[in-house]
Amino acid sequence: MIQRRTSLVVADNSGAREMVVIHIYGSSKRKFASLGDIVQCVIRKADPTGLVKEDEMVKVVVARVHKEYHRKDGSYIRFDDNAGVIIDNADDKNPRGTRIFGPVARELKERGFHKIVSMASEVY
Repeated sequence: MIQRRTSLVVADNSGAREMVVIHIYGSSKRKFASLGDIVQCVIRKADPTGLVKEDEMVKVVVARVHKEYHRKDGSYIRFDDNAGVIIDNADDKNPRGTRIFGPVARELKERGFHKIVSMASEVY
């Protein structure tokens, strides 16, 4: 469960290191985001030579959540951290980075993020 002011680890090589959620897309009253949802974040820590800079607002797809996620088949999935991948825009769903670090959830493929899933090392 990701909500406003939640810190996310960046799971790609776009140059950002830490970001904070400021908005959850989908509805004006929506309070929580989960795997595969798009959120808006602001970059808090970034490399000086990266693609993104500090205090920049970016769109992010949630790739890992610490809270267990109940799947349709009855199983649960849970990760060690909350992580996201920075994307260009919600229509194209292309990542800004060229590599994805760590595992990503299978729900990203169901939501149409095929390029992120193909670049990831592991899909759970």
